[in-house]
Amino acid sequence: MAKKYLIVGGVAGGASVAAKLRRLSEDDHIVMFEKGPHVSFSNCCLPYYLSGTIETAEDLVLMTPQKFDNQYNIDARVNNEVISIDKENKEVEVKNLLTNEIYKESYDKLILSPGAQPIKPNLPGIEKINSFTIRNVVDIDKLQQSIQSIKPKHITVVGAGFIGIETVENLVEAGYKVSLVQSPNQVLKQFDYDLAQIMHKELYDKGVELILGDRVESFNENELILKSGKKISSEVVIFGIGVTPDSILAKNADLKLGKGNTIWVDHNYKTSDKDIYAVGDAIQVYNPITRDYGMLALAGPALKQARAVAMHIHNIPVIYPGYIGSSVVKCFDYNGATTGINEKVAKDMGLEYECAFIVPKDKVGLMPDSEELHFKLLFERPTGRILGAQAIGRGNVDKRIDVIATAMRAKATIDHLTDLELCYAPPFGSARDAVNMAGFVASNLLHDTFKQKHMSQLRTLHQEGALIIDVRERDEYELGHIKGAKLIPLSELRDRLDEIPKDKEVYLHCRSGQRSYNAVLALQNRGWDKVYNLSGGFIELCFYEYFRDKTTPREPIVSNYDFK
Repeated sequence: MAKKYLIVGGVAGGASVAAKLRRLSEDDHIVMFEKGPHVSFSNCCLPYYLSGTIETAEDLVLMTPQKFDNQYNIDARVNNEVISIDKENKEVEVKNLLTNEIYKESYDKLILSPGAQPIKPNLPGIEKINSFTIRNVVDIDKLQQSIQSIKPKHITVVGAGFIGIETVENLVEAGYKVSLVQSPNQVLKQFDYDLAQIMHKELYDKGVELILGDRVESFNENELILKSGKKISSEVVIFGIGVTPDSILAKNADLKLGKGNTIWVDHNYKTSDKDIYAVGDAIQVYNPITRDYGMLALAGPALKQARAVAMHIHNIPVIYPGYIGSSVVKCFDYNGATTGINEKVAKDMGLEYECAFIVPKDKVGLMPDSEELHFKLLFERPTGRILGAQAIGRGNVDKRIDVIATAMRAKATIDHLTDLELCYAPPFGSARDAVNMAGFVASNLLHDTFKQKHMSQLRTLHQEGALIIDVRERDEYELGHIKGAKLIPLSELRDRLDEIPKDKEVYLHCRSGQRSYNAVLALQNRGWDKVYNLSGGFIELCFYEYFRDKTTPREPIVSNYDFK
């Protein structure tokens, strides 16, 4: 017997549920409601319309109601908003936003995919500025038309998450002068503070006025006033300060809500009502690393949830693995990818953990397009359980993080990474891939083969007068070095052992941490037990120090930066 399925919301979650339901049955009646004019569009590509990478707003639209009807026999109704749910009678009340007609539709199963609403702060004077948020094609088209009409001298983006960073990049690419205001002391909270410094440098080098640790307090006409007292003249202001789950429909229907006003769902994405499911940005998801629930506004999980719902409705068993937040972002010439948890979350959880930090090439170094890959792997002590990973570089970072995400899904430990068989040819990678190398370093740390300090700790060590030895060659040292560091190249180390004390802590570094690791082991094997490798090497220190050196009055601890 044919069933009737109603879906509230389109885009990634709702449209995918509808398509999968149709693939599982040709008989059922499927109706999808979308309160906006577009039922299926690429919301992840929205910022790229600002630079012309996506040439027209129409290019962002993936499927029209006509295509859904013709290709899938799905009744997609745009400009139709579901305004209430009658659970007892299994009906929804719908308002046609073009005619103001209100009508009812019955259902056998109802699937909610309302998404999330961008946050727009209610601050004094906000009505005095041209302010925008980015959620859909209408939003981005309105923003683009306003920019082209106003021809602003300056645009300010508030919030440095994924949308904020991508919006800034595309506005700069379009030729605009841009400020980026971020209340925390770093961009992209998914990354640790040390790796975020790479993105800070990139934004600074591309001419973005990056303002960290400050927030907007109020507005005057074409002006933002920050908590610090700083004022920014800006004809256009774009908010990217986060999203909140659009759960009002569920709340009004007395459906159970989860953490942070998300829609509560079980492992089959069923709500507290047995005939209502929910997917996408509005629902709570389980994180198997933190063992907690939260909101996860990513397209990939929404698509998987949609498939699972359709299968469960048709009595096909599904597995709920939880989600660990794998994501990737582009910031001008750099790419950043992350999965699992970062150090801040690990500390908040009270975990005993360690970090392996390496800076290998993303492919064989002889290849002219090889790039350095800043790779950080977090693991638990003493189990070796992988907690998360982050990678930033100009090259292929997502591949490595995808491998780690897969390993985490399989409950692999760091020792499994050492023997992973990964594809290799010089244009694509190296025989010992970055993932393998991270596994080697992590395993050595777990088994106490050597000790390390991170470059984020170097300034404090330097101020305390620590003995720092640079094991690079003299020509490298002359290009840039840590002030006060003693040069003992690895090629001369064994002939100059008498210059290295055994009774005090000694910190060794090279360019990336690999040669200094060899130097540490050489000294350990000769009786030194207070030697530490400085992970990431001089290149990582330069990235870590650069932005704050350039934007604060402090004294640099390097003679010159070397990023080549």
